[in-house]
Amino acid sequence: MRHGVRLGIDPGDARIGVARSDPTGFLATPVETVRRGKGDLARIARILREIAEESEVAEVVVGLPRSLSGGEGPAAAKSREFAARLAERIAPVPVRLVDERLTTVSAEAMLRDRGRSGSKRRAVVDQAAAVLILQHALDTERTTGTAPGEIVRAAPEEPEETQ
Repeated sequence: MRHGVRLGIDPGDARIGVARSDPTGFLATPVETVRRGKGDLARIARILREIAEESEVAEVVVGLPRSLSGGEGPAAAKSREFAARLAERIAPVPVRLVDERLTTVSAEAMLRDRGRSGSKRRAVVDQAAAVLILQHALDTERTTGTAPGEIVRAAPEEPEETQ
């Protein structure tokens, strides 16, 4: 198992769930929910910098929502684009996309089973989904001995317009 804190990200349309691991890569815990929109990547970069002050950061794991058959639709395309922009923003920290089928559904069920009401559940479901994504990635690496998912290349910069 590689040493270093991993950050887990569940990018949604309205909110982004953020989780982190311990430096040994054993356990994922919730960090916060970031509002999606202007400044969201900057906030995630700040969280990463704060973690880097106390420990080595190994990588960021972003959930890739696939269909049950393994295909990719519009939500997966949005996650890929988000991950590429994040990779550009936080380079040289590596960003990986990992399969996150049903993590939000699982997080909702887990919180419901623990007695969280609708509004309280919505406030933390994104963090819980990020924890599930990251924990699955950690468990996969511990079991297989290889880093999970696929590495993300930074988004190419937009060409400047010439006039």
